Amino acid sequence: MTSSVSKGCFVFKPSAKKRRRTPTVEDYFTHGSEDTENSKLRFRNCQTLWEKMKADTELLQDELNRKILDSLLAFIRKSVSTFQRGTDDWASRMRAHEIPTAALVLGVNVPDHDMTFQCLSDQLQQSVTPFVVSVQATECAALNNMMQRVLERLMGTSVSVGNEEEPEQRSTNVNQKRVHCSLITLCNWYKTVTKKAASGTASKKRTSVGKDMQQHPPIVVIFKDLEAFNSRVLQDFILICSRYVEQLPLMFVFGIATSPSTIQHMLPHSVSSLLGIELFQSLSCTQHLASVIDKVILNSQFPFKPSGKVLQVLVSIFLYHDFSVRNFIKGLQLALLEHFHSQPLSVLCCKKEAALVHATELSHRDVERLQQLPSFMRYVEEQGPQEQVELLTSDDHVKEVCQKLLKDLHKYHKNYYPILRCLHILTSSLPKYPLGKQIRELHISCLEKNVWENEEYASAMQLLRMMAKDELTSALQMCAEILKPGKTTKMRAALLQLDNLLAKFDQPDDLAAAENAAGEDLTSRGKGLQKKTDLFQLQKTLLEMKKSRRTKKMSPFEILRDQALEFIDSLVRSHLAPPESQPLYEVCYYSSSAVLRRHLNATPRTSIQTALSNPYHYLKNENLLAEDGTVSNAAPDICIVYKLHLECGRLINLYDWLEAYATVVSAAEGMDPDSADFGKVDELKHARFIQAVSELEFLGFIKSTKQKTDHVSRLTWGGC
Repeated sequence: MTSSVSKGCFVFKPSAKKRRRTPTVEDYFTHGSEDTENSKLRFRNCQTLWEKMKADTELLQDELNRKILDSLLAFIRKSVSTFQRGTDDWASRMRAHEIPTAALVLGVNVPDHDMTFQCLSDQLQQSVTPFVVSVQATECAALNNMMQRVLERLMGTSVSVGNEEEPEQRSTNVNQKRVHCSLITLCNWYKTVTKKAASGTASKKRTSVGKDMQQHPPIVVIFKDLEAFNSRVLQDFILICSRYVEQLPLMFVFGIATSPSTIQHMLPHSVSSLLGIELFQSLSCTQHLASVIDKVILNSQFPFKPSGKVLQVLVSIFLYHDFSVRNFIKGLQLALLEHFHSQPLSVLCCKKEAALVHATELSHRDVERLQQLPSFMRYVEEQGPQEQVELLTSDDHVKEVCQKLLKDLHKYHKNYYPILRCLHILTSSLPKYPLGKQIRELHISCLEKNVWENEEYASAMQLLRMMAKDELTSALQMCAEILKPGKTTKMRAALLQLDNLLAKFDQPDDLAAAENAAGEDLTSRGKGLQKKTDLFQLQKTLLEMKKSRRTKKMSPFEILRDQALEFIDSLVRSHLAPPESQPLYEVCYYSSSAVLRRHLNATPRTSIQTALSNPYHYLKNENLLAEDGTVSNAAPDICIVYKLHLECGRLINLYDWLEAYATVVSAAEGMDPDSADFGKVDELKHARFIQAVSELEFLGFIKSTKQKTDHVSRLTWGGC
């Protein structure tokens, strides 16, 4: 303490040595790890792959949005030029009185819309206009709110709505500049700003806009979620804006998740006729997902690989929950983090050159972990006795073998993905899609087991044997394009064989000659019947002709087709074996699908029931420990009320429920069971009971019923 004549507060800042350092993400990652250096190296590898994944997906997102965004920008520029020309043509003047509106259909993947609108806003501000504002339905419950949001974000100042402040309160805010909420205010502000820009005194941000846009840059209002807006509010806003279309170059962008017909349902013809609507359709979310999977997962350059079950969990959440590619990427990033955090040998999950270096630096503990991998144990069992002894006793030998196996694993991936794409090209157009329409379905099948052992594979090969020549040659040429990079010796050899087969398909003269020769052979046999012969010779000739009809001779095209399909089948059997067949596959593959499902596919009802029936599970208070199926009388009120309601039927008498609760609470307070006040309901217990019942009703366990006024109806059955 510090003594002083006068009372006061004294602050003593700690010295730099005593000051506690704020923990970083790396500290959390390495917390509790046995080998700190190994954990730090894994964290750096994880961070590198995370950044690469993020950069690749963002670049892909920009590429996919570029086409539709370019179309939107062209539409806005065209509308601006029409407004600036001010032509006297009657049709143009009628069109100029409409507010140019872009109806942007983005699909039901709502979580991804923010990224698209942000990209659109950035491009508009960079190349078209600095006056871009985005609004959402949640902040535009009334017309005043919408007008206020638009004006504040455009003008960068506070906007007063009506008489929202008392005179006394206004006098205290003299220093804060406020303007009236109306489009007249916006018109005056717009004229002032454009005059300053024309005179060259505008800010650098606004003068950076193109010369043709500086005179009258448009005001673009983006409605992110059109379906969620109040239709009456939207109609009034459009009607007001249409009165100022000659003074303000207004433009709207409607973000639509469902269908363009939403505009007709929300706006009557008298309002929609004030808009010059043009439709823009974005890429579907399933196509976007296919592009992300192709870029990040089906790529030998990205060392981290999700197993078949993990990928199935991520795709299922995408298809059955939100259609959000952004959430799919987040789930993939979570799998990446879990893999590097839970697998010490993930230090080898990096590019080949770095992995080979890390393999030589493995500690004795890491070598032991390596020897305990199921895939490595299978590899050891396949070796000779002397080799087995060295693999189990010599760390240096294990490191040498580890480098060889890592090289083989990288070669496996370089051979796997081209053959996977070739098989997908051949089978994706078959009737009923026996191996799946999307390449991700085929990839998951190949990850789970030998794909050639499936009945679907046999069905696909049978259908391929019925393909026409032009279809087959076109598919084989696409396969040749896939194999052209030829990163491995086996892929270059496969490309050479495929080119030879395609060359044979392109020899129509030889095929026709062979077919004619086959036809002449059959004709000569038929002429043999015309010769004079005995009964035995005639019977022999007829039997030969009958046999030849049963075993129809294959045409040269059919022979070549079978050769091509046998070649494809040999490539599949050689290179599409599941990753479990490769030693050290655990280094790169994350297979804990249950952990991923628990994190991503939450079950709130189960968690709530667990908390109510067993509060110790979350609170970790020793006083809450109880036998299975019971709740301690020291538990929170809602837990006691929940436990008591489990003992009731469909209808629960509130008074009986309250008395049972008061009895349990009295026992928790240590009251004598024989006393007169034991179990007595006082005001405090009554209030606590009402609050607990209200919370149960909010959680959806009970509801009020009209059958009996003093009863509530139970909505759930059973408990944890």
